[in-house]
Amino acid sequence: MTKTFTIKDGQVPTPEQLEEVRAAAKREIQFDEDSPELSPAMFKAFRCSVAQRNRNKKNA
Repeated sequence: MTKTFTIKDGQVPTPEQLEEVRAAAKREIQFDEDSPELSPAMFKAFRCSVAQRNRNKKNA
């Protein structure tokens, strides 16, 4: 299950929200048919596309 928090500028997260984030960070990623684990080649391609996207954002 995915849970989303929206924190606006200047807003401080509650202690409960921080604890949920810390607990989620300790859990393992669970892959399934909708989000399979990436192969090393796919992971490399993904990293390259993210780097290119970030370079384009800086130039805009």
